[in-house]
Amino acid sequence: MNRMRIGDLTERAGVTQRTVRYYESIGLLPSGEREGNGHHYYTEETVARLQKIDQLKKVGLSLEDIRDVIELYFTDTSGVLPKRKVLGILRQHLADTDQKLEALGQFRSDLQSNIERFERWLEANDGD
Repeated sequence: MNRMRIGDLTERAGVTQRTVRYYESIGLLPSGEREGNGHHYYTEETVARLQKIDQLKKVGLSLEDIRDVIELYFTDTSGVLPKRKVLGILRQHLADTDQKLEALGQFRSDLQSNIERFERWLEANDGD
């Protein structure tokens, strides 16, 4: 098994040591295997996990959502369960986005009405 220290891990995965430590602290990554010398060692699976986390972040999943599905990617060899779970999360994000867009559309309409009302008032009451 190819083991690496955190510097090699971060270089291969394109993340910082701080990111690795943070992901370990919130349960996204298992802690590296600790040796007697105090160093943590990581495996190729850790690189794969970091790459999968990055992919999931890029499609809009929060770290909380990723934590809910990351184990499935490494336990369900067919890949069906994690993809179904991610699909459900993405559908919810789409529904949330649609609601926000609707609210923003209403807010924009209200702003436009207020602008027009103030412009009319200023035209009618401009003392020049």
